[in-house]
Amino acid sequence: MRQSLAQYEAAFREEAAESVQRREELRRQAVTRSRVRRVQRVHKQGTLRFIGLCLAILATTLIVTVVMFQALALLAG
Repeated sequence: MRQSLAQYEAAFREEAAESVQRREELRRQAVTRSRVRRVQRVHKQGTLRFIGLCLAILATTLIVTVVMFQALALLAG
């Protein structure tokens, strides 16, 4: 009986240690996934902002060109 009780205690300690290691590994994996998602989100936001900036510059260029030629036509005409 003593030996089986000692075996149960040893098995319990071993399982508890494995559980701690498992929890720590899961926590590390969660941290890594979170970091990867944040990097992806920041990259996506940066891309969208760059596209928005390019569109704003193109729109400004078109508007200024159209207004400039209309003013030129008004002055020349």
